[in-house]
Amino acid sequence: MRGITKRFPEVVANDHVDFDLRRGEIHSILGENGAGKTTLMNILYGLYRLDEGEIRVNGQRVSIGAPKDAIDLGIGMIHQSFTLVAGLTVLDNIILGREPTRGPFLDRERADREIIELGERFKLKVDLEARPERLSASGKQKVEILKALYQGAKVLIMDEPTSVLLPQEKEELMRALKEIAGEGFISVIFITHKLPEALEISDRITILRRGRVVDTINAGDVDVKDLARMMVGRDVLFDIERAESEKGERFLEVEGLEAFDDTGVRTLKGVSFEVRGGEILGIAGVSGNGQEELIDVIVGLRKASAGKVFINGGDATNLSPQDLRALGVGYIPEDRMGRGVMPELSIKENLILGTHSQKPFANRGPLPFENMWFTDQNHVYEYAKRLVEEYNIDTPSIEKPAGKLSGGNLQKLILAREFSRDPQLLIADKPTSGLDIGSQEFIRRKLRGKRDEGKAILLISEDLDEVLGMSDRIVIMYEGRVVNVVQAERISKEEIGEMITGLR
Repeated sequence: MRGITKRFPEVVANDHVDFDLRRGEIHSILGENGAGKTTLMNILYGLYRLDEGEIRVNGQRVSIGAPKDAIDLGIGMIHQSFTLVAGLTVLDNIILGREPTRGPFLDRERADREIIELGERFKLKVDLEARPERLSASGKQKVEILKALYQGAKVLIMDEPTSVLLPQEKEELMRALKEIAGEGFISVIFITHKLPEALEISDRITILRRGRVVDTINAGDVDVKDLARMMVGRDVLFDIERAESEKGERFLEVEGLEAFDDTGVRTLKGVSFEVRGGEILGIAGVSGNGQEELIDVIVGLRKASAGKVFINGGDATNLSPQDLRALGVGYIPEDRMGRGVMPELSIKENLILGTHSQKPFANRGPLPFENMWFTDQNHVYEYAKRLVEEYNIDTPSIEKPAGKLSGGNLQKLILAREFSRDPQLLIADKPTSGLDIGSQEFIRRKLRGKRDEGKAILLISEDLDEVLGMSDRIVIMYEGRVVNVVQAERISKEEIGEMITGLR
């Protein structure tokens, strides 16, 4: 790829980017959120059209206007959000669009044989008669890789492939990718935020910053700190010192909590724990083991079918989000765009969301309008401007719609709004998921700072390194129940991994 340029309104996503991939290598692409990594790969896969530049495959200039063009050239892409068709078998998903035939009929025996051979060759065995909706994230990913290989991919683009995997599954994927590239004729492009992974798996690494290439280096010539410095443009502190904090009173107590999911299945089964001021309580568990329902009940978005929630000693079971906010509860949701902000509203408006009709952001009107609230635009402007500066939200204007922000800046906006209200209990649901190393460092420091101020923090995360590094105590959840509560410094990541998967 030479001189690749892609412009969107208000931003140049790729600015004359040069990138080359050698046959049989694993080449990682690193960069902060919004650096242009996924845009560059979407151009290579035909999802975006380039504005300037050229692409050459095996020395020949090519035009890639759609994914079909990329697939015909031997380029496959496995996205963060899997694209398998529910209801079809694994076999049918793999051969979709490339169905082998014998005369006018589908040759399923041939397809079955070829896919089994591919799975054995690259250690990617899957149940071909299973339905994708019944597979784990790791199983779905294997199917996506097999599908690309079956379609003749000579280049595999992996976009954040380990973000949904457990430690054991991640190691299995790494081995499979090394096996694939090890044969010498299939290459892997590996997009990740996790720097140790890039060093572990890569032959070479390209770093992007603000749409431009910073450098391309051999993985063996750098360490994690070098990569972080090139990505962010400054030194990054990876380990936040776990200083002891003085534990306060119990601010949140959950007793025998039960709840049903959206399909009517009881997924929360008698959960009990407590969170004290000056403490980060981590909750570890594989997705789908009751964490989502637990959070929804605590923040007032789902009714508890049994059990109690106490806030600062008072019964807060099944209160509304507005009532819970008044009791000092802050909430950082996993779904930033769906729950965290109103994307069509401005950054300024989102920063006062929930308190927009209260003083000092609004004032009651004079007679005969005393029952109406009128926004104090000057106060809102100054307040929003201060928070944007304090939380380093990268935006040309506070009038810009929040939905136009990158993931990291969107999360900073949510943090700024919730922290500015001085909550006594902060519920943080996967607060750094999908964010770059600089944004992760910023958010973790802010959370730790609130804990040191004496606030109670409930941290839900599927990143075991994050749970271990941030928490004072950890609640282990499996199949809707609490199976253990442990001190973070007394347990290993491997032990947690075994507990959350039911192995021990």
